[in-house]
Amino acid sequence: MTMLARFLSCTRGAAAAEMALILPISVLLLFTSVEGAHYLYQQHQVVKAVRDGARYAARHSFDDINCRSGPSIDTTLESNIKNVTRTGKITGGSPRIASWSDAEVTVSVTCPTLAASPESQTGIFRPTEPAPQVNVSARVDYDSLFNGLGVLTDSASLNAAQQAVVMGI
Repeated sequence: MTMLARFLSCTRGAAAAEMALILPISVLLLFTSVEGAHYLYQQHQVVKAVRDGARYAARHSFDDINCRSGPSIDTTLESNIKNVTRTGKITGGSPRIASWSDAEVTVSVTCPTLAASPESQTGIFRPTEPAPQVNVSARVDYDSLFNGLGVLTDSASLNAAQQAVVMGI
């Protein structure tokens, strides 16, 4: 009986057993935090990039982006907008996110419609030629940090959209 009582009251190795129970949960929390932070960082990069692309597009003339005969945009300018969005530079540069391509960036033009009151849609611009609105959007597949472990897959995507009125500068 004394041997059984001594065995049950022994506390040697208790810390090692507690560590063995807590370690998997701690590691899971650590990797989840790192992956979540990486996702938020890449989402921020896409949002910032789309804003830069829309801002760049808005500073072009009405000859390049106009609504004279329906929404139109110069093809070279559209290519430049995509490159600015993806890399931050007009030509060349490396993508802000490693797997990002120009095909994942969409640039379109929206022409405001003239309502009963022309000033309701044109704002400070002339009602005879309403200012076009440039829409830049991107959908990028999320590249997980721990995809190689087989735990997470690339099923998530990063999405952002931005609109800007062309200033005709």
